[in-house]
Amino acid sequence: MMLSYIDISAVSYVIPLIAGVAVAVGSWVYLHFRRAKAKVSKTLGIDENAGKEVEEDVVVSDVAQDEKDPKEN
Repeated sequence: MMLSYIDISAVSYVIPLIAGVAVAVGSWVYLHFRRAKAKVSKTLGIDENAGKEVEEDVVVSDVAQDEKDPKEN
């Protein structure tokens, strides 16, 4: 039986490598899932925003600034 020695510094490079590969694979799967979902939705005519209500934008203004008398300047 042959035992191998794995140096600690080598393991410190392998752990971020594995984490990076996991992130890359997860991103790839997520992007392709979204593309496939969009194609299926378009093919079946499904609109995910069909029943949603859209609210108007809220505009906030400074009333004191708007009502200032122009003669004071």
